[in-house]
Amino acid sequence: MSAATPVYQRVLLKLSGEVLMGTGAFGIDAPTLERLSSELIALHRAGVQLAVVIGGGNIFRGMSGAAAGMERSSADYMGMLATVMNAIALQDAIERQGVAVRLVSALHIKEVAEPYIRRRAVRHLEKDRIVVFAAGTGNPYFTTDTAASLRAMEMQADVVLKGTKVDGVYSADPKKERDAVRYDQLSFTEALNKKLGVMDATALSLCRDNGMPIIVFDVTTEGQMMKVICGENNVGTLVSE
Repeated sequence: MSAATPVYQRVLLKLSGEVLMGTGAFGIDAPTLERLSSELIALHRAGVQLAVVIGGGNIFRGMSGAAAGMERSSADYMGMLATVMNAIALQDAIERQGVAVRLVSALHIKEVAEPYIRRRAVRHLEKDRIVVFAAGTGNPYFTTDTAASLRAMEMQADVVLKGTKVDGVYSADPKKERDAVRYDQLSFTEALNKKLGVMDATALSLCRDNGMPIIVFDVTTEGQMMKVICGENNVGTLVSE
């Protein structure tokens, strides 16, 4: 891990559910979960106030359910419950390493998570607890990308970090197009106009309108998260005004 000083004090990390699969095709890969939790703890111990929004695509994806004929709202609620399962797993992995975590859900599931109250969530960060947000915004038709943008604004984060399986934003899918070009930096308008898949349009517009920068980086490579937090050059793609 880098010994450099973090350049961000409070961070909102968006993790897709697919990242938790590791090399598998479904569910949660235990070694991947342990590595991610260890990296989050390293950021926490470096003094970063850390909030996490986690997706559920490794278990159930609302859009896929809707495409298969399910009513969209029902499918989205199932997706929200999948994010709660992932959040419980992440909370457990971090707490087993001795760091306090508060699991906060936009859906009321009081037996396993706190209800979302903005001021309480901010207080958890101020008390150096990692906060894991589950169930998206609690509303169908909104993605976890939008939830991440919203929570970043509400928590007054310095930046949104989007952890993906690629090392930044490309002009096309680098797995399909050999000539795809990686961007070091983009404006929100470029990202929206070129439909580059940084985040969905609602999430991008929300960040643009509120001046919230986004960094897209490869979370599957160990150590990249710390490099991004410490502001190292050529790590990920910065999307800003």
